[in-house]
Amino acid sequence: MKTQKHELTVGIQKVNNNLFLTIKAVGRLTHEDYETIIPMIDSALEGVTNPKIRAIVDCTKLDGWELEAAWDDLKIGLKHGNEFEKVAIINSKTWIKVSAKIASWFMQGEIKNFENEIEAFEWLKD
Repeated sequence: MKTQKHELTVGIQKVNNNLFLTIKAVGRLTHEDYETIIPMIDSALEGVTNPKIRAIVDCTKLDGWELEAAWDDLKIGLKHGNEFEKVAIINSKTWIKVSAKIASWFMQGEIKNFENEIEAFEWLKD
């Protein structure tokens, strides 16, 4: 029997009207993961006027999404898409780059793929 690892790490830091979001996904994202992420984002944005979100998403060990989780991801884009200023995605997989391109249709800010964390953070901080 093959062992499948699943992990989701989420960090949120709020500075004035700016929200810095870090996500690391290992394995396959589930609907339950989004049931954790969505309330955290909503709570962090509560009462913030014109929020600006900068996010870094580490997908280097992401294997994919469950169908319902993919729908949840789309709903975040529809609900908060205008609030994302920059999203740095760390990965080297073609299918994630294509998914990021599709996600950019639902978000106002920039989405950019990076091969490593250092380049991603440098771009994100500017």
